Amino acid sequence: MKIFAFINQKGGVGKTTVAVNLARALTLKNYKVLLIDFDPQANAGSGLGIRVSKNESIYQALIEGNCERFLKNPYTNLYVLPSSIDLVGLEVELVDFPEREYLLKNLIEKSFFNGYPLQEFFDFIFIDSPPSLSLITVNILTASHGIIIPLQCEYYALEGLSLLVKTIRGIKKSFNPDLVLFGLVLTMYDSRNRLSHEVAEEVRNHFKWIVFNTLIPRSVRVSEAPSFGMSVIDYEKTNKASLAFLELAEEFLNRVKNYTTIIKPASSIN
Repeated sequence: MKIFAFINQKGGVGKTTVAVNLARALTLKNYKVLLIDFDPQANAGSGLGIRVSKNESIYQALIEGNCERFLKNPYTNLYVLPSSIDLVGLEVELVDFPEREYLLKNLIEKSFFNGYPLQEFFDFIFIDSPPSLSLITVNILTASHGIIIPLQCEYYALEGLSLLVKTIRGIKKSFNPDLVLFGLVLTMYDSRNRLSHEVAEEVRNHFKWIVFNTLIPRSVRVSEAPSFGMSVIDYEKTNKASLAFLELAEEFLNRVKNYTTIIKPASSIN
């Protein structure tokens, strides 16, 4: 299990934050991670200080059928395939495109990096998605092995989750039979807030089998870090959110081992 989609059709739940910081936490454990930003808002790339022009993003990579020359390297072991606003028009352009649901999957399978297929060079490939259930999202789910759903610890958190699960089941049935609902991450948790406790408890009661034990706490540093083009782990290593992401990385690796054989860093591939 190597390719993971970070999905939630509701915006503002910490989806990009989880994708970026979990990826960074894994690289600090010597795993090579590729973060694909497949959201037209391009926050995953910009939050790591990456600025791209029209011809340097995943949109152009899809046109060329290879993403190698578009990968950016903001940190050791972390590579990013950035997005751009040009991705907005993709759905219209794909209306009559044959096998349009497999465009991203084909890009990943056909691309090489440093002479290796992407899935051989990288230990993990993370895909950040837009806050919608669209053709772009379908492409992401078709290309992925596992799904991670970030869920905010607030009143409306569970609204729409059943629709998302229904969509995932539909994609699994029609396009990707091997797709796994891998995990649910509770974000913006405030230990002083009774509502956070209640939401976390309710989510665990309904989705006990996939909820990660690690809670990502609410912290102003998480919001500040992207404005400096940094992960929160690099912005303030001792911050409670930074420590939570490092803990989440350990839990993530342990869960991966339950699905596959023990994963070793691709340190032998330079």
